[in-house]
Amino acid sequence: MSGGVDSAVAAARAVEAGHEVVGVHLALSRMPGTLRTGSRGCCTVEDSMDAQRAANIMGIPYYVWDFSERFKLDVVDDFIAEYAAGRTPNPCMRCNEKIKFAALLEKAMALGFDAVCTGHYASILTDADGNKQLHRAAAWAKDQSYVLGVLSADQINHSMFPLGATPTKAEVRAEAAERGFSVANKPDSYDICFIPDGDTKGWLGERVAPVTGNILDREGNTLGQHDGAVAFTVGQRKGLSIGTPAADGKPRFVLEVRPITNTVVVGPKEALAIKEIAGNKYTWAGLAPEHPDVAFPCHVQIRAHADPVPAVAQVVSTTAVTGVRGSVELRIIPNEPLAGVAPGQTAVVYVGTRVLGQCTIDRTVSAVPVAVTATVPTASVPTASVPTGTVPTASVPTGTVPTASASPVPVNA
Repeated sequence: MSGGVDSAVAAARAVEAGHEVVGVHLALSRMPGTLRTGSRGCCTVEDSMDAQRAANIMGIPYYVWDFSERFKLDVVDDFIAEYAAGRTPNPCMRCNEKIKFAALLEKAMALGFDAVCTGHYASILTDADGNKQLHRAAAWAKDQSYVLGVLSADQINHSMFPLGATPTKAEVRAEAAERGFSVANKPDSYDICFIPDGDTKGWLGERVAPVTGNILDREGNTLGQHDGAVAFTVGQRKGLSIGTPAADGKPRFVLEVRPITNTVVVGPKEALAIKEIAGNKYTWAGLAPEHPDVAFPCHVQIRAHADPVPAVAQVVSTTAVTGVRGSVELRIIPNEPLAGVAPGQTAVVYVGTRVLGQCTIDRTVSAVPVAVTATVPTASVPTASVPTGTVPTASVPTGTVPTASASPVPVNA
């Protein structure tokens, strides 16, 4: 129970479904006196008290579990290391992967719990063969299946998302008010929880020593110097501090951050168009495709609130490139170029509404050759008919809470 309205209502629905529910709040900050500022930050002292008040109203046991050390190692330190390596990480994905559905679930299972129930907007359906699948929520505007794309089949089997079928957040807030929860009108949290003031550049500057390097154009010409590559992200336009304008007078954008040479590559906006992405760290959310080495149609989503884009995906060998026998990567070719994709981001693959899997992006290929920047060509990809709404017949209605077993269910969001 995060202390927000979603996890409180999710817990209440689990109780009404007959489950034995235990509320759990995760203490993730290493500063126990941390306070919340409006809708910035989460997992604060105030959040913990809000969660306890909701648990008291429901009449369920409530505990605070300290995962601050694990959170620092697996999420915060990873965030710093990824930026230092010139990548753009997603700490929410890492928290779900390493904390909420790993460390928390592992401890819960060891204590005899059956599942983790959260306030995420997503659905778990069961196919005709009894396999559980992760799907989008009914309300796409609130859908959070993207940040759950890192879940494994075993984690999905031990997860519950009671809000998946709820049409709007307004209905969740109205239900919370009816139940007497004080969090009914509490603002949603946003930004990175461990950087509550939103100043990511300043926060990183205190933890990664800046090293001066060169700013290059796509041809390798030096245009200026930077005070630290960690302060730059792909797609950035402001703060480049290049004294001379481009020959065409158009703004320049960050195209690459190269940590090995400590250089930042800039160029025209058109060059941000990406025709291919790939990652060797990929996972399947549930049952894997029968033949992943055969190109298949799908949709790809590269940000939590981005629109899904029709694409073709395939697991391909990279032995010829890496020299490592048996090395492979998940390669995704969108039907139309993607905008502003950076290594380190997560690409989540969907088939219809089902979350099929994900990969951390290792490399990108620009749709615009170095010598050509006037127009953006459509990526040359195998044309495929991509399903948009066909899903396996489910034995569990979207987003409902299954009838209870006797074992307790910890609640956290």
